Amino acid sequence: MIYYDKELIGRPFYNTMRHLLVDNNLGLVVPRQNKEHGGGFITNRIIGQKLFSAYDINYVFPIYNYSEKAQIRFENKRIDRTPNFKITILNKIAAKLGLQFINEKEPTSGTFAPIDILDYIYAVLHSPTYREKYKEFLKIDFPRVPYPKDANTFWQLVKLGGELRQVHLLESPKVNQFITTYPITGNNLITKPRFELTQTHQLASSSTCQLGTVWINDQQYFDGVPLTAWNFYIGGYQPAQKWLKDRKGRVLNFEDILHYQKIIVALTETARIMGEINGIEVE
Repeated sequence: MIYYDKELIGRPFYNTMRHLLVDNNLGLVVPRQNKEHGGGFITNRIIGQKLFSAYDINYVFPIYNYSEKAQIRFENKRIDRTPNFKITILNKIAAKLGLQFINEKEPTSGTFAPIDILDYIYAVLHSPTYREKYKEFLKIDFPRVPYPKDANTFWQLVKLGGELRQVHLLESPKVNQFITTYPITGNNLITKPRFELTQTHQLASSSTCQLGTVWINDQQYFDGVPLTAWNFYIGGYQPAQKWLKDRKGRVLNFEDILHYQKIIVALTETARIMGEINGIEVE
């Protein structure tokens, strides 16, 4: 990950087990070039080569580095780890915000930690204004992230980036609050997934909410799926569509049915949070 002048997050690790699976480490996933949609993704597991886009190789930037010794011992006990950030730039951020950087998150005021930097970056990468402003640059190189404007703006973006991170990892309690139903029993075989618009609601904000049915075969469907979620892109993919298409010819089990409904919540929440991020000025 690059700031305007120098690298912030240090060495990228391409599909490297040691640094991602130790102590549930987190990694920021970004391609070096974007032929499609800009942005980034988050992972705490080993990923595939084309996680973010079918056309662009992605890189993983873990927020912590571990030694070879940690690779052997991580299942028994967490040992010391070091933040994967350039300390010179962290010092600049600390001075600008009037905060102290610490290696591990603590419930104390006046400090910030690697997870806060990750959440800040994640929020910036999901700012529609940022993506539009720098879309030509995002096509040719790693994302460049501006320094935080001030402490207040920084913490606002950290909060929203954290919500987004938890939603994308399906760790947020919100993903279990389903907004869809799967009302018809049957063989649960995916034949030809399709979306059918069924409802349009006028909202108080003068916008509309369009809901529909996602058919997995001629008899069974997920109902109440927002059109926004069905069409939503993360990177170069539309997860609500791709997840079903990748399972064409398969029978969904109970966990699959629940998982797909979590995906719909996650995509809907992503759209909402991105709208909130867009209301915060990103330099």
